[in-house]
Amino acid sequence: MLAEVAALPLQLDTPFAGELFLLGRLLFGGVLAFMGLNHFMDLDTMAGYAEFKGLPAPRFSVVASGVLLVLGGIGIVVGAYPVIAAGGLAVFLLVSAVTMHDFWSIDDPEDKQSEMTSFLKNLYGAGAAIALLAVGGTAWPYGLGIGLF
Repeated sequence: MLAEVAALPLQLDTPFAGELFLLGRLLFGGVLAFMGLNHFMDLDTMAGYAEFKGLPAPRFSVVASGVLLVLGGIGIVVGAYPVIAAGGLAVFLLVSAVTMHDFWSIDDPEDKQSEMTSFLKNLYGAGAAIALLAVGGTAWPYGLGIGLF
């Protein structure tokens, strides 16, 4: 039988911890939201790349991923629906790492290195999203505090 676990609030009681948590959210969420905007500003190029990678409905995939990145990034920044924002970003970053940046299947050394760098960026981004997901059900300092959980 599992022991009952009481949820503890996020403890950010050291000096500037809340401000640093906000700064981390601004950097992480802001960069992802900006990347999402790039999906719309360079839609044709990104859809062509998605088609080259074999994604079904490449244009729709680029638009959908752009929406996810923008909304997820903004959710992280403002602390709104953090479980949904962080969870969606984590799943997207893991899936796109494998489907879009499959460096192991590339022969050209320069292209292979570029894809490996993008793959690793997606992995560490997913790691950050998972860490935020772990604290998504707690009150975030300087956050809107709205969510489903």
